[in-house]
Amino acid sequence: MLEAQKSDGTVGKALHVLDQVAEFCRPVRFSELLENSPFPKPTLYRFVQTLTNQGMLSYDPDRQTYAMGVRLVRLAHSAWRHSSLARVARPHIETLATQCGEAVHLAQLDNGHVLFVDKCKISDHFDTLAQAGKIAPGYCTGLGKAILAFMSFEQQQRAISHQSFVPYTPSTLTSSEELKRELNTIRESGVAYDREEHEQGIVSIACPIRTSQGSIVGAVSIATSTRRYSISDLEEYRPALLAVAENIGIEAEVWQVPSWN
Repeated sequence: MLEAQKSDGTVGKALHVLDQVAEFCRPVRFSELLENSPFPKPTLYRFVQTLTNQGMLSYDPDRQTYAMGVRLVRLAHSAWRHSSLARVARPHIETLATQCGEAVHLAQLDNGHVLFVDKCKISDHFDTLAQAGKIAPGYCTGLGKAILAFMSFEQQQRAISHQSFVPYTPSTLTSSEELKRELNTIRESGVAYDREEHEQGIVSIACPIRTSQGSIVGAVSIATSTRRYSISDLEEYRPALLAVAENIGIEAEVWQVPSWN
């Protein structure tokens, strides 16, 4: 990250500050930003003030906190309308969620990490950490592995280099060698599984979303609690999951959703 900031200059550093504010998921004080900032206090303050002046951050003088600004929200909505897979996929994942009665997640990949762009669930039997806008590791989620498995060799190697291999649970893959072996299996079978690798008690089946040219634009998964179903139980939904991914891929091609191939 620091290397990227240096190579991208002022813009890269300012974006790092925005990322830092976003990670709190709540209004944040300057002192909290400073605690984990790679920048000295004067530099961080200058970036925060510039971002606030430009409407990318908003400042609450009563609470003395910073939050995402209106201008940034407007840009995010524009990006969602024009390039996010969510707009194209929403009707399809709603249908799938109704059909299976479980949580359906939609994601794209961002620097080797899973970016959840939508989520649909029709019951409150359980919930997962995944929420639209949240980031999760690629190596220990069904969605991440589904995308990684079908990337080109060069892209896959680059994405794997971004993985931290932190053991979230006893089932988490903790090395690139283990991950590569599983990606080969996923490529052969067409689907990926999360065997309680990211969240204890949560399993999922996932598959990539590809255009007719084979370009990967994201992934879709069905997730459930182990109190309800096992991995083998989720196999029942494989045909429906694959059909939904195919339909989303067709529409994504028409809408020219960005891909990794």
